[in-house]
Amino acid sequence: MGNTITIRLPEDLQRRLRDKARRTGLPIGRIVCDSLTRTLDKDRDEPAWMKYAGTFNGPRNLSSRKGYSRS
Repeated sequence: MGNTITIRLPEDLQRRLRDKARRTGLPIGRIVCDSLTRTLDKDRDEPAWMKYAGTFNGPRNLSSRKGYSRS
């Protein structure tokens, strides 16, 4: 199968994990592996700066507005 790791979970997270395992019929280890895989793949797919893309407000032409250029 693979390597074994031990982690400590807060009671709330452990309860939620057990509930999901019961609802889906999947083993807890499978749910944890799937969640880790999705999280790690997501981090690999997008550059770190992408989490800020589209989050700043302001005029779209800020760099070309009169008074803001250095020339």
